[in-house]
Amino acid sequence: MVVLLLVLAAGLVAMGCVRADQVRRWRRSLSPSAPEVPDSAFVVARVALFGMAGIGVFSAFQFMAVVADAEWSDDELSHAVGQATEELNGTSRFGDIYGEDSGFDEEFATMIEDEVVENGGGGAPQSGVDTGAAPLNKPSGADYTVQAAGADAAFCVHVVRTRSKGGDYEPPGIAGNPGAVTVPNYDFAVTSRKGEC
Repeated sequence: MVVLLLVLAAGLVAMGCVRADQVRRWRRSLSPSAPEVPDSAFVVARVALFGMAGIGVFSAFQFMAVVADAEWSDDELSHAVGQATEELNGTSRFGDIYGEDSGFDEEFATMIEDEVVENGGGGAPQSGVDTGAAPLNKPSGADYTVQAAGADAAFCVHVVRTRSKGGDYEPPGIAGNPGAVTVPNYDFAVTSRKGEC
């Protein structure tokens, strides 16, 4: 689309640069009885052609800006992954009361995506980030490959999850009896490096 707009603008500029005498000769050769075109008509035509060419060039640059805003650059992704790593490192979360958190991979992948998008900055899009979990991930340690639409770079985010019994939550039981369920608390150590996991 950008190339088409620029080619169209170049064609309009070329048309506007044709001399009035040349156009008059063409008209006489095609229709000798046609009335003579005044110089003011050529001025108006040139203004219109150059104006449309300017609009075409402006539209092409606007379209390029829209496309650039819809895609991530390697620098934007690198900065966003670094910031997301810093913000997730040292955080704590409650786990599943029924076991080793079967949904841990999906949940943490979503958390990484959200943090990367949030830390993308003003020029980065608010979507297009994909976080893929490594096939051998365990709740105690997992790797995620972070990629984004438009960026060639990929980053590996490594997450180590350790149980923090001091942060466990024991909800109160019914009628003053102690609760039968303990909600486990986990601490996360998060690092990242360039390249796929």
